[in-house]
Amino acid sequence: MSDVILERYPYRYLVMKKKLDNGMPDCRLQKHKDYVGWTEIYKFDNQMQMDLAIEDQEYTKWLAGDPAYVRDVVRSPY
Repeated sequence: MSDVILERYPYRYLVMKKKLDNGMPDCRLQKHKDYVGWTEIYKFDNQMQMDLAIEDQEYTKWLAGDPAYVRDVVRSPY
């Protein structure tokens, strides 16, 4: 069982009801895939990392292996 903290399609952030062995919350990231449904793609090291991913959508994409931090224009330094 889990509690959905935030759902921002196609991602959602969960905290599992069962805590880890060290007593800390078990935080996870899931991604919705067509014809499959919600699949778990990342287990956060701690709740602070999940909070950062919630604030920075590009970081979430990076964790999921999707294109992230893409620039529109790349200029030559010369």
